[in-house]
Amino acid sequence: MKERTLRFCILRYKPGKIDPPRFQGFHLPVNEDMSVLDALEKIRLEQDSSLMYRHSCHHSSCGTCACKINGKEKLTCVTKVFALETETVTLEPLDGFRKEGDLVVNMTGFYDEIADDWTYIRKTEQVHSTALPEDVTAYTRLESCIECGSCVSACPAVHEESQFMGPAALATLHNELLKFPEKEQELLLLAGSKHGERWCERAIECSRVCPTQVSPAKHILDLRKALGKVEKIPQT
Repeated sequence: MKERTLRFCILRYKPGKIDPPRFQGFHLPVNEDMSVLDALEKIRLEQDSSLMYRHSCHHSSCGTCACKINGKEKLTCVTKVFALETETVTLEPLDGFRKEGDLVVNMTGFYDEIADDWTYIRKTEQVHSTALPEDVTAYTRLESCIECGSCVSACPAVHEESQFMGPAALATLHNELLKFPEKEQELLLLAGSKHGERWCERAIECSRVCPTQVSPAKHILDLRKALGKVEKIPQT
């Protein structure tokens, strides 16, 4: 199995200790099967036990391990080190969130604009059957968004002065609208609010970095079109 030693340049931050943030380099032998998360695990276990990062599922289902790898938002668990084709791997926390420590950010704000009663279940497009089991009206599945925050980090409209609710929240809002068209007025009021789609710069970065192909930019465009139609309806 191929193996070589790479340099991992990690942005370190500990409030009051490593403050302001600064990069620290680690050298690590890696092989072609190792993911960036595997490398982080080895660095923490063998070189610096204080290294902070998040992970859970190890197979791109939970979204917790997202960070910036060589400047791009990715999931460390499914990003192979060799696939990066670089001698130095630079790791930074996601942008747009408050930094907690090293690669860990506070994700609380991610959910601020997502209502508690919005649903995470929808009819599945992946199972086609004419014979459903008794008492089953349709097969369902979870929404594709794994709430990793990559789209928020990549969005140029999300910054300290911005009121933007963000691409993930708008994509979730649009999915809710597709499932419950009777809630159109309520949901479009939110989409057209001072926190809504007007902030989108159409950079499409949110869709480019999404690991599950949610395509937030397409959802925002569809909301913009829906708002345009509503605005053209004569007032009675």
